[in-house]
Amino acid sequence: MKNVRKRKYTIMDKIKNFDELQFVDDFMFGAVMKKAELCKELLEIILNMKISNIEYLEQQKTIDLCLEAKGVRLDVYAEDENQTVYNIEMQTNINDNLPKRTRYYQGIIDMDLLGKGIEYKNLKKSFIIFLCTEDPFTENSYMYTFENRCIEKLDLPLGDETVKIFLNANGTTGKVSQEVRNLTRYMHTHNPTDEFTCALEAEIHKVRANEEYRRDYMLYSLKLHEQLEKGREEGRKEGQLEILTVYHWLESTGREEEAIAILQIQNEDLRKKLFSEYKETNHD
Repeated sequence: MKNVRKRKYTIMDKIKNFDELQFVDDFMFGAVMKKAELCKELLEIILNMKISNIEYLEQQKTIDLCLEAKGVRLDVYAEDENQTVYNIEMQTNINDNLPKRTRYYQGIIDMDLLGKGIEYKNLKKSFIIFLCTEDPFTENSYMYTFENRCIEKLDLPLGDETVKIFLNANGTTGKVSQEVRNLTRYMHTHNPTDEFTCALEAEIHKVRANEEYRRDYMLYSLKLHEQLEKGREEGRKEGQLEILTVYHWLESTGREEEAIAILQIQNEDLRKKLFSEYKETNHD
């Protein structure tokens, strides 16, 4: 029997078909969160409080403070009637940089507000919320909530009105509402079990049936491909063959998102971390 050479699949082969996109996929998450009612209810479930109205809603808000600073694109940026700011991110790639990423997001959001003429004392209360498909802290909690407090007196809050929350799709412990449990289960299984997750699923079907979204996703996929090609070309121009070597290593071990990230020049810290990991793994 003639030997058949096995085809090597690339990251582009693994980009999902539009009809297969789920809530946890970046494009679908952004599309579903365009519906303000769903965004508001998502926040109410996670924060366990009522929000009268979302007065301002923006998907994929980009903040570029100056040429020297590293810009950031926020998945969902919302503001309620009390001028509380909410940044919601879907996170499918968990790494050690995630806590510092929230720190950077907080800082750049505050700088953006200050740039609009707001004084320090009037900085808005803010929540940075990461919906994680994997456990970011390996403690099995449904939710991890962080606030700044005094180490010597833990009951003494700093009062800077900043909160970071990580929702864990694989959580099994912690005192959370049934709605939070249903949401994490939905993120993990894609099977709705209550009114809200059914509403999310219904919106997903509407997005899939929308030809404009289908075209947008095609453009999104093409831009991703162009980004990969640009990264490869920059690597060749700079003579950084190590980038491509580590890229193929990550791809071969199923770490597609990190492979994409290493081709992006702005992810210098992540590059260094992955280079070090590659050298340790392949030291011989």
